[in-house]
Amino acid sequence: MSSFTHFNDQGRAKMVDISEKGETLRTAIARSSISVNQKIYEQIIHSKIKKGDVLAVAQVAGIMAAKKTADIIPMCHPISLKGVDITFTWEEEKQLYKLIIIVEVKTKGSTGVEMEALTAASTCALTVYDMCKAVDKGMVIGPTYLLEKTGGKNGDFIREQ
Repeated sequence: MSSFTHFNDQGRAKMVDISEKGETLRTAIARSSISVNQKIYEQIIHSKIKKGDVLAVAQVAGIMAAKKTADIIPMCHPISLKGVDITFTWEEEKQLYKLIIIVEVKTKGSTGVEMEALTAASTCALTVYDMCKAVDKGMVIGPTYLLEKTGGKNGDFIREQ
């Protein structure tokens, strides 16, 4: 018998059975970022990127990614999301501008939404890169990480800053 939850008795991958787990309210908040140069920053905030409104497109892409997480992460359960909220803020550091992406995902179910939040945050950053790469390919994505999660048998998690 394997001690890993995602392997069966033959050592092969399996999706964990959550049918006996109770439904609880579950939330996850993830953070990612993308650092851009001043030219990209100014083009984003003044809506001058030729592909369109970068943050609007990134926001929609992030929401779509949260909804499709089970389609791209093999052991994730398809779940019914109850809410996805994405916010953006800018920080300036050493002649670079860092877009901070915060994603909050909620559900009421038998499994958590950490992967949905992380996938959404990553997708937002990737979308910004895609929309701005014609201006400069030197953008840097990350780090991406879980800030907080609530609900479930393992209890709450809050990252220490």
